[in-house]
Amino acid sequence: MTGPETLDVARDAIWTIVIVSSPLMVVGLVVGVIVSLFQALTQIQEQTLIYVPKILAIFATMLLALPFMADSLHAHMLRISSRIIGG
Repeated sequence: MTGPETLDVARDAIWTIVIVSSPLMVVGLVVGVIVSLFQALTQIQEQTLIYVPKILAIFATMLLALPFMADSLHAHMLRISSRIIGG
């Protein structure tokens, strides 16, 4: 495998990681901002308040986005295996 082919595989892997993790990261960001606004508006300064809503929201998103994530990872594996078979 040459240098440019290695960079193509690495770039494809990084892009796949970004695509697969983006739904979870966006939901975590949105829930974090909402809880922070709630804390600022009510002047509740509890540091551990963020964990339970964020964990529940990310878990629910993971259940909903799991087929999309699995399809993306499967497509990535097919691209890698076709490169291996093709030489």
